[in-house]
Order: sequence, then structure tokens, then C-alpha cells
Amino acid sequence: MASLQHEPRVTGGSNRVSAVDLSVLNSKDYDDHKDIDHDQKPGWKSFLSFVGPGFLVSLAYLDPGNMETDLQAGANHRYELLWVILIGLIFALVIQSLAANLGVSTGKHLSELCKAEYPIFVKYCLWLLAEVAVIAADIPEVIGTAFALNILFKIPVWVGVLLTGLSTLLLLGLQKYGVRKLEILIAILVFLMAGCFFGEMSYVKPPAGDLLKGMFIPKLSGQGATGDAIALLGALVMPHNLFLHSALVLTRKIPTSVRGINDACRYFLIESGIALFVAFLINVSMIAVSGTVCSEKNLPSEEMDRCSDLTLNSASFLLKNVLGKSGSTLYAIALLASGQSSTITGTYAGQFIMSGFLDLKMRKWLRNLVTRCIAITPSLIVSIIGGPSGAGRLIIIASMILSFELPFALIPLLKFSSSSTKMGPHKNSIFIILFSWALGLGIIGINIYYLSTAFVDWLIHSTWPKVANVFIAILVFPVMAAYVLSVIYLMLRKDVVVTYIEPSKGDPIAQDNMESGNDANRRPELTNAPYREDLSDIPFPQ
Repeated sequence: MASLQHEPRVTGGSNRVSAVDLSVLNSKDYDDHKDIDHDQKPGWKSFLSFVGPGFLVSLAYLDPGNMETDLQAGANHRYELLWVILIGLIFALVIQSLAANLGVSTGKHLSELCKAEYPIFVKYCLWLLAEVAVIAADIPEVIGTAFALNILFKIPVWVGVLLTGLSTLLLLGLQKYGVRKLEILIAILVFLMAGCFFGEMSYVKPPAGDLLKGMFIPKLSGQGATGDAIALLGALVMPHNLFLHSALVLTRKIPTSVRGINDACRYFLIESGIALFVAFLINVSMIAVSGTVCSEKNLPSEEMDRCSDLTLNSASFLLKNVLGKSGSTLYAIALLASGQSSTITGTYAGQFIMSGFLDLKMRKWLRNLVTRCIAITPSLIVSIIGGPSGAGRLIIIASMILSFELPFALIPLLKFSSSSTKMGPHKNSIFIILFSWALGLGIIGINIYYLSTAFVDWLIHSTWPKVANVFIAILVFPVMAAYVLSVIYLMLRKDVVVTYIEPSKGDPIAQDNMESGNDANRRPELTNAPYREDLSDIPFPQ
């Protein structure tokens, strides 16, 4: 063993690969360690130890923003936009698994890698955009909670918006009694709402053929179809979820071997797939119920008016066939749970974004209160001026903002996860690279096309004076150009920072065992990669 002595390579807590001094291992230690390696948990027990991050992230796919866009898409276009839900959640599965793989393989989450990779100006721009995404995602939660309070207690929507700040503090205060119990309760209430929509769908019996056509035949017809489709995508695929998932996986202890990392990535993929499949079924049921009820031939005039301007505040009538008079109460409770459960994901995502980009940490209650207060401002103004209808439209606008912000989290994720300097042997395969970039560029292209055509169409048909239109064009077109150039910059910029460190090539035992996953060159206490102690205090289900 003496001939194999090397100096220890210090790689820091963020690297998954490091060489150790083999002189500390005699033959007995080597044999004992091999026994430890072979003493592994059964597959299902290993899988259960990784369950948690994917299901927590999936709550963001069932928030009030999703409910609002689903119900409006069904009311306005029947089943025509189901294909957007299918593509959106397939894409969500791909990028969420890439975010998990990035955290597992590098030991750093996405915001930390962005900070290390980009110049200081770009870093701060990406941070601001990520914070705006968290605030935009919080607006539907504010309005959804306000609508739930309005249904339950007849409180005006604008008063409910103000009360959402207190509800946030109440939720965080209840966490001391056990976050896992609280999350289980919220999940039960959210799935209660899902059961209501499934029950209603079995009652109204939407045509299976039309559902399948809507799901597999892309189509955009009718007024506002493109805008509703982009809002659906924005509500489904949220930028802050990518930062969140890449950090949540770091709360698990993952073996440092190639095999251990590959197993962890596979488990996180399976977990995300199960969670997002459930989210897919719930989103489809909402569109199916809304589309079927609002397209009935003998629909009463009152319900027809509601369908023409459907909001979360008026959608409880969709469940009347299953729940009767109690439908509005149960719907409101589930809506309240949906908004508050999404608050948890938004709080942690904001904390990871702030600590990753700025090395700055805030207390969770303070962080949540600041974000919520910022989100309350536009929600309060719109709810006072436009009432429930205006607040419902603000949810659609927030979802569109999220869709336009997606490239500034998505492009760094796609580049980092496909880079050997970041991921080493765990980088994406050529198939995943082509597939993920094709979907990503497709969504980015749709956003840019809609941004430009919608603005030009507005200018052409605007009733404002021509001078005002000229000034608006002078202001807006440079912003649009900066948006496009920023996306191109992120795509074409070459990564320069190396975060993956290979094992010593002069050490054949280290190299062989690293590739095989035996990990026999390590001391027993180094079997698991140093998981992130700065994240381990987060009380997620274990």
C-alpha cells in the first residue's frame, strides 16, 4: 500500500468526488469497508429515504395559479388546451429531474452555481429576476387565500388580501407543532379538492374522445387561446421551482460513488414522476369539469355569466352536482389549503435564492412576510379597483410573467447539467440534451413570439393618441430587445468555472472504485458525501 500513497485532495463540502490518503487504510480496514459497502438497504427502503423533495415541489403545480388558469382554459376553450398541460408536465418532469441531478452531482444548488459562474452584473440581474419570479408566484397564493376567506366568511376580497399577511405568520407559527403533520393536513385538504373534481368529472362524463383529442392534437383557435396557453405554461413551470428542487435534494445523505449518485438521481426521478403524474391528473380534471359544465347547451343564464368570466371566487358552482350546498365551503377550504401549502415552497425557494446568490440568510418568517407584503401591493390595488374579476385577471398576468422569466433559470440549468466541468460523468446524455433543449427553446420561442406580436397588435389597435403610442414604442421596444439579447447571451456564453474535480488518475484503485461504485478506497466515515449542513435544519419529511 505504501507505493500508492498520495496527498489528500481537499475539495470542500460542495464536491462529490475527492481522493483520500490511502496510507490510513491497511488491508483490514479495506476488507471491513468492503463489508460495509455490501450491507445496503433493500431497494424500496432506499427509495423511501429519498422521498420528500419531489412531492414538496409538486405542491407548486397545484397552487391557486394553476387552478385559475385551468378553470379559465376549460371555460374558454373546452378541452382544446389539454395538450399544453401534457407537454408542460412532461417538460416539468424533465427539468425538475435535471435540477435534482444538478444538486446531487455537484453538492451545490442552482443559485450557488449561478453565483460562481457569472460576472457580478449578470449575477445580480439573475438574482433580481429570480426574486421577481417568487413574488409573481406569490400573487396567486395571496388572491387565492383572499377568495377562500371571501367564500367562507363573506369578507371583501381586498380585506382578505390584507389578511393573507397574517395567515402567513399563523402558518409559520403552526410549524412548531410539527411541519410534517401540517403538510400532511394540507395535502389531505388539497387532495380532497382533487377528489371533488374527480367526482364531478365522473358525474358530468366529458367525452373521452374529445379529451384525448385535446390532449394529443395541438390546437390554438379562438380569441385569447395563445395567451391562455402561455398562462397555463407559466402556472405549471415556475422558475423558482428549479432553484428549490436543486437545493432540497441536498438535505439527503448521498453516497459519493458514481453508482450511489446514479441511484439517487434515479430515485429522485421516480419520486418526481409519481408526484407530477398526480398533479397532471388533477389539472386535467379541473379543465375537464370546467369545459364540460360551461359548454352545456341548457346552461342557466346565471351560470353562463359566471363561465364567461370565471374566477376562483366564482368557481364553486362547478362542484354542485357532487357536493350540493356544502360544495362552496369545501371548495373554499381546499382553496385556502392550496394557497397556504404553496406558501411553504415559495418561502424556502426565496431563502435558497437569497442565500445562494448573496450569501445572505433571513429568518423564514421575516423572509415570507417581506415577500408577501410585496405581493400584497398589486393584489390590493387590483382587488380594490377591479374587484374579484380584476384579481382573477391578475393571476393570469402573474402566470404570464413567470413564463417570460423561465429562460433565466432554465438556460443556466440546461447548460450546467450538460457540462462536464460541472457534472463530470453525470452530465446529461446526448438524447437528454437534445430533448431538453428542444422543449426549452420551443417554450422560449413561443414566449418571444407572443411578446412581440401581442405588443405590435396592441399598438395597431390602440385607441390612444398616436404620440402616446410612439412614446410607448420607444420605451418598450428596447426592453424587448434587451430581453431577447439576454436570452441569447445566456445561451451562447461558454461556462468557465470548473466545479467537478476528477479523482486522482495516478491512483488506479481510486479510479476503478469510483467508476464501479464500490468506493473501497474511502474510510467508512467518508462513505456519504458531505451533505449540506446549512440546509439540513429544514424540517422536511425524512
